[in-house]
Amino acid sequence: MAEFKLLSWGPTARSGRAGVLIGDDVHDAAMLTGNAAWGSTLAILEDWPEAEGAIGAAVAKAGAGSKVGTSKSVHILAPILFPGTYFCAAANYKDHSEAMAKKSGRPPEPDPRTLGIKPFHFVKSGKQATVGPTEDLPMPHYCEKFDWEIELGAVIGRPCRRVSVADALNYVAGYTVTNDASVRDGSYMMRPNVPPTSPFNSDFIGIKGFEKSAVMGPFITPAAQIGDPTNLGMKTWIGDELMQDSNSGKMIFSAAEQIAYLSERITLLPGDVVMTGTPAGTGAERGRFLKKGEVVRMWIEKIGEVRNTVV
Repeated sequence: MAEFKLLSWGPTARSGRAGVLIGDDVHDAAMLTGNAAWGSTLAILEDWPEAEGAIGAAVAKAGAGSKVGTSKSVHILAPILFPGTYFCAAANYKDHSEAMAKKSGRPPEPDPRTLGIKPFHFVKSGKQATVGPTEDLPMPHYCEKFDWEIELGAVIGRPCRRVSVADALNYVAGYTVTNDASVRDGSYMMRPNVPPTSPFNSDFIGIKGFEKSAVMGPFITPAAQIGDPTNLGMKTWIGDELMQDSNSGKMIFSAAEQIAYLSERITLLPGDVVMTGTPAGTGAERGRFLKKGEVVRMWIEKIGEVRNTVV
């Protein structure tokens, strides 16, 4: 099948349309396929079992009629303009867990599998949290310690309920770059006057689920073109300084294990995104946080790069 990537393009999210990247050319998805219903990436994901083959066939014979520009001339939006839910994995990279333990003066934590611990996720709202691949990244007004976390995002393409680990990746349409922007201020990490042993000790909306907290983009690379999602290079730069340089193979719980675990508790729907955790190199480990005006670049192999200015 001919290779392609999914995207959204247009001046604004409200007027955005689904696009297909062929080489460096952007084609309007509905025009390319002749299917007017596929005007949004979410509509394509909802029809993914059919759409993947149809788009692949259309790509193989694409002409100039559906081309709207190139990746540099067209304004690229978040690939899913209004995603469902972000399911975000916490403490899911070995190198990140080890670095955080070292920063806190603690011995390395044992592999959670040896303790019978399962994956842990929190959620972000799809509509309010999404930031496009070149949009400004707003620092929350109450925040002084603003952090970055590059994550491989697994985009769901079929309703997924009670699936096995072996079958889980068959429900993934493709993969994208995400940034789990995070607040590290102590008053939100540890709520004042709440006992540290309380399950309500952290303000998860304040530190993780706030407005504009999930960068996504620039494209969705179909799963069939990614191959093995457990061996992808991942890098983050702040300005020209390399901060994160790791590989998705350092996950503790794989994307398949996370999807299977989540599907036991809730039906994952097309357009949902499983953010699979971040590797070492975050600001929390370094004691160095984002400042307004700084540019955050994140790249994942076979997908592409997002570039956001902190405002």
